Amino acid sequence: MARQDRKIRERAEREARIIECAADIAEREGWAAVTTRRLADEIEYSPPVLYGHFPSGRAGIVDAVAVRGFAQMAQMLAAEPDAGLDRRRGVIERYLEFAATNPATYTAMFSMPILAEFAATTTPPELLDAFATIADVVGDGPSRDARAEVLWSALHGLATLARDGRLPSDTRDARVDALVSMLG
Repeated sequence: MARQDRKIRERAEREARIIECAADIAEREGWAAVTTRRLADEIEYSPPVLYGHFPSGRAGIVDAVAVRGFAQMAQMLAAEPDAGLDRRRGVIERYLEFAATNPATYTAMFSMPILAEFAATTTPPELLDAFATIADVVGDGPSRDARAEVLWSALHGLATLARDGRLPSDTRDARVDALVSMLG
């Protein structure tokens, strides 16, 4: 059993290394720089090893980076707010911070085709956890999921427009204040 456990652990470590390397390259150089050949060279594995982990190749790797991004986002959003900040403001601030500090991962999560489905029976738990944290901010009541989707859409819009230089950076706090007040 110990040998089999070791093999399983080593496979998981290789897969995590591939995902980490892909995210690192994408954050530094953009997604165009992420190829299976480049990843194989960077992590010193042959392309067949990568395809052994990700049979769909680059698409599977992008999907894995996105799912990992949702897990990271969920963890970041679930953190307790700083002293003096209410929960809503804390989630909004951390969401925008995540998008700004992880632009390539954020792009994989929301702008690139991925294999993971949203709002389906097959939705990965990482996506559900991120959504649940946002849904917690809107509170209970009628149309909770719809209100959470609207909040998520607003956050995504703010993050994307800011990233693309479409919103002035000096009015960011005013936008956050407006969004918090809209939540009631």
